[in-house]
Order: sequence, then C-alpha cells, then structure tokens
Amino acid sequence: VEGIVTLSAERIGAEMRKLLSVADPAPALAAMAQTGALMHVLPGAATQAIAPLVHLEGLAGVAPDWIARLAALGGEAGADRLRLSKKDAQRLGLYAAEIGGTSGAGELGYRHGTEAGAQIILLRMALLEQPFDQTLFDKVAFGARQTLPVRAQDLMPRFQGAALGARLEVLERRWIVADFALDRAALLGDD
Repeated sequence: VEGIVTLSAERIGAEMRKLLSVADPAPALAAMAQTGALMHVLPGAATQAIAPLVHLEGLAGVAPDWIARLAALGGEAGADRLRLSKKDAQRLGLYAAEIGGTSGAGELGYRHGTEAGAQIILLRMALLEQPFDQTLFDKVAFGARQTLPVRAQDLMPRFQGAALGARLEVLERRWIVADFALDRAALLGDD
C-alpha cells in the first residue's frame, strides 16, 4: 500500500481502468478498501454501490462502463488523481452531476443520448438502492429519439437575442414536462 504513492497518476489511472472494466470488480475493490489501498488511490471512495451496479448492468443487458463504475465509487477528484482524458473526465462529471439530479429518464435520453442516459439510471438505482425498472430504460430510449418541434425561426421576429433563447428554453421545458407529447402548434399557441 505504501508503494502506491510512488506510482505515477497515469499508471494508477490505467490500472483502475483495467480493474473497473472487468465483469465484476466488486471483490477486488472490497479488498482494496479493506487494505487501505483504495483510500490512497481515491480518497473518500466507497464500494457499496459497485456490486449492485454490476448486478443491475446484467439485468439491463448493458456492457460495463468503467467511468460509470468510477462515478459509483465517488471519492475526491477522480479525474485529476487518475489523469483521465478530457472526454473521460467530462463523462465522469456528467454522471456525477446527474446521479443526484432531478431529470427524468426521458429527459436524460433527450439531453445525453441512450447510452449515457441508461448509465445514469443504473447509477441512480445502485446508489439509491432502487429495484430494477425496465420502463425507465424504455423512457431513456424514447427521449433519445425526440427532437424539439420548435426552432428559433418559429419565434422570430417577435423574440430576439437573449429573449429568444429564454423563450426556447421555456418551450423546451414545457415539451419535456409533457413527455414530449406537445407538437409545434401546441407549443406556439401562446406565441
């Protein structure tokens, strides 16, 4: 354990990537936590959600996502400590932000796509100890296929600049809250 501090962050990051990519990293992570190695690699990390996440991945038929598993561990500044690529760091940030977010499954799919939306749902289920719910994945997939039926041109010239952006946000929020059911005419009815 003491030798961990002599390893480069890049090496530790590469090893964690390998570990978190295996079918079930829960036993190895539990051993790391018990010996204190995990504390040196990711201070503040907790392993409780890893086994449930692995189980839920199997139920959902989702391939392991090592960044999602890293998000489930938590801990201090994983992206910096493990020298993640910019893309991986952004994905870790997205997962970390959305785990405790209030966006529904459909909105997650709409904003982040099917894959990321499904990972966020899995993380929420694992961390909040919720049962598997296939309907949430169906909603993510449905949201990912949606396109806002209103464009900026539909609101011009009545709205311009910042007011145009603000109005589009209001209409988008209304559309999402209505489970993407409102069409262009319904959204523009007030305008």
